[in-house]
Amino acid sequence: MTAYAYYPGCSRSGLGKPYDESLRAVFRHLGLALEEIPDWNCCGATSYMSISEDKAVALAARNLALAEQMKAEVVAPCAACYLVLTKAQHMMGEYPALAEKVRKGLGAAGLTYEGHVTVRHPLDILVNHVGLDAVRAKVTRPLAGYRVAPYYGCQVVRPYGAFDDPLRPQTLDRLMAAAGAEVVDYPLKAHCCGGSLMGTMEDIGVRMNFLLIKEARARHANVMATLCPLCQYNLEAYQGKMRHRFHEDATLPIVYFTQLLGLAFGLEPKALGLQRNFVTAEPLPAMA
Repeated sequence: MTAYAYYPGCSRSGLGKPYDESLRAVFRHLGLALEEIPDWNCCGATSYMSISEDKAVALAARNLALAEQMKAEVVAPCAACYLVLTKAQHMMGEYPALAEKVRKGLGAAGLTYEGHVTVRHPLDILVNHVGLDAVRAKVTRPLAGYRVAPYYGCQVVRPYGAFDDPLRPQTLDRLMAAAGAEVVDYPLKAHCCGGSLMGTMEDIGVRMNFLLIKEARARHANVMATLCPLCQYNLEAYQGKMRHRFHEDATLPIVYFTQLLGLAFGLEPKALGLQRNFVTAEPLPAMA
């Protein structure tokens, strides 16, 4: 059984709980072990980098140092966590003075980091390690009738593009197709949902998310698959405000790609956290 060092991130017990539940269930079903990094800390998210680069990198690097002790690849499902950990790794490799300062700080806490850790997103692992043929072999309930708009958001594939094209990614499309879904051509798949704008400039954030949903519905999608807890929340929880402001139906199930994959594997909806979604996708509601 392949084991990974699991970095769940702070949203694991809040907004991202169904993501955590469905990821664990899917990995377990595929014979992949997730061993949680002991005593992990918040990655600092993307905002801390604007306050202090040194401290932000050190905060993220502490998790990398802990994972390095486990001698396993890191799995970071949250898009922001994945980006922050990857960015910290790149910055320490590109800026020796910064790396020295961070390693000195880690040393004061009894930790070392040599840069031998690989940070991966679950989508990368499922497509490029497990493989699409192995995924298809596990499908017992193909996602017939699911017209999926694959939504990557802006952080998983940019700026590094480690496993997919930054502007026109395809891994999620291919994974959903392997699960038996009809994948719609969705040109806004890597556009930003506004992130934390919902908490600072809500009018702008609501409009950005409405446009994402409107385009998906125009493409006759009846469900959107996403990779990020904040994207999922923004797109799902504000649909009422979208309807009120724009006087259009903005109803669309917004689910984690791991939830859909778990359904295709025949796993129980409750084990995938589907009961926690505001807009149900199981059974899939009909659209006019």
